[in-house]
Amino acid sequence: MKEPEYRILAEFRQNLRKFLHFSQEAARDAGIEAQQYQMMLAIKGLPADVRPTIGELAKRMYIQHHSCVGLVDRLAERGLVKRVRDPDDRRRIIVRLTSRGESTLRKLYKTHAAELRRLAPELIETLSELLAPASDAAA
Repeated sequence: MKEPEYRILAEFRQNLRKFLHFSQEAARDAGIEAQQYQMMLAIKGLPADVRPTIGELAKRMYIQHHSCVGLVDRLAERGLVKRVRDPDDRRRIIVRLTSRGESTLRKLYKTHAAELRRLAPELIETLSELLAPASDAAA
């Protein structure tokens, strides 16, 4: 790798960190933890054919099962999610957003989408620069 490639990768990571920092602050301003926002987004963003079980959410969040249980507990205490029995398998628990959770997530989505629109030119530019050497080397 050449020095400019390291600079480009560092710049791209900096732009990602800038967005993640924004996300943490936006969640905090909404009165929740960043990880709680991520969990709510994971629940809402699942494909239609995937059920939001604790196991599935833990996998998607890259956290341990017991950590996922604790996170869902905290969200449930705040009235942002609820647990319901899976109608197809009564032994399994499904996690659903409450109306309060939906409202909170909707507000956070709007602020995140606006920030992504603001950062998009920088992200696209650095990503394009980062991928250019790989495509040039393959040619």
